[in-house]
Amino acid sequence: MKKAKLLWVDLEMTGLDPERDKILEVAAIATDWQFNEIDRMTAVVKVPKKLIEERMVGEFWEANPESYNSLVTQNEKGEDAEVVEDKILDFIEKNFGKEVYLAGNSIHQDKRLIVKEWPRLDARLHYRMFDVSAWKIYFENALKIKFTKRENHRALDDIEGSIEEIKYYLGYVKKDRS
Repeated sequence: MKKAKLLWVDLEMTGLDPERDKILEVAAIATDWQFNEIDRMTAVVKVPKKLIEERMVGEFWEANPESYNSLVTQNEKGEDAEVVEDKILDFIEKNFGKEVYLAGNSIHQDKRLIVKEWPRLDARLHYRMFDVSAWKIYFENALKIKFTKRENHRALDDIEGSIEEIKYYLGYVKKDRS
């Protein structure tokens, strides 16, 4: 029986505009409802060098040169977007039943690129999403509790950080339901 309930996804992209930017890297972790890892995968999408030069500029990339260099270097070994989409769909088929809930931090942004670039994946996803950033907003503003997340700006590291973050917040939720 397929046990996965949440498909944690993080995309590294040339930027945030789904009309102009492309996915560079994807990582996915399948978990159960207790956030126990069942499986994981990563893949690199090859994008035109010109797009990287045009879109991966500015303050964010200047502040994160290690991430920039890693993403640019691995781009040469990347695969076509359709091949990567097939790999993600195979990952889902292997680990999930009917419902696939997308999970992550500010996952709506990743979803915008998925809708644009990977329509077959989008069609497989449930319309509801599990977004850790909603918890972050509440805990930081209402409760003044802040989680310090590592900021590597690499897909797999970001997902692992998001899972750590939700576990941190849930540690504050009363578990005694008697």
